[in-house]
Amino acid sequence: MRIHIGGDHAAFETQQALLTYLTEQGHEVINHGPSEYDAEDDYPVYVLRAAEGVRDDEGSLGIVLGGSGNGEQMAANKVKGIRAALCLTPEFASLAREHNGAQILSIGGRFVSIDEAKQIARTFIETPYAGVERHARRLAMVEKYERDGTLPSEG
Repeated sequence: MRIHIGGDHAAFETQQALLTYLTEQGHEVINHGPSEYDAEDDYPVYVLRAAEGVRDDEGSLGIVLGGSGNGEQMAANKVKGIRAALCLTPEFASLAREHNGAQILSIGGRFVSIDEAKQIARTFIETPYAGVERHARRLAMVEKYERDGTLPSEG
């Protein structure tokens, strides 16, 4: 699996650990940065590139990281066609993939340990989108809204 990854200083240690772990697991990891610790870096620089990487690389997944993961998730979700989910447990990661077809996992490095981040990432990568009709229907509503601003019909 090809995995695009990007983050900021607040999760730099976790990001570096995931780069090593995911590579050891046989994944092709594309690091969009940062490549060195800088307490003044800005997550959009790296996260938006990782999200565009996923968008442009069919079948790939992504991981974005920051202190809380919130800003990183929000930034990734600004890339058209991307569904990024903030996950702080493996169960959240499983549901994000299975029910929502998320392509990008966001992790808050200040809220999960490196070992927990590895478990969350592994679960996210290994869990397929279920494609159940009700989930597909809901995703289609969101995608249509993203395309042309059409709100779903009530009832």
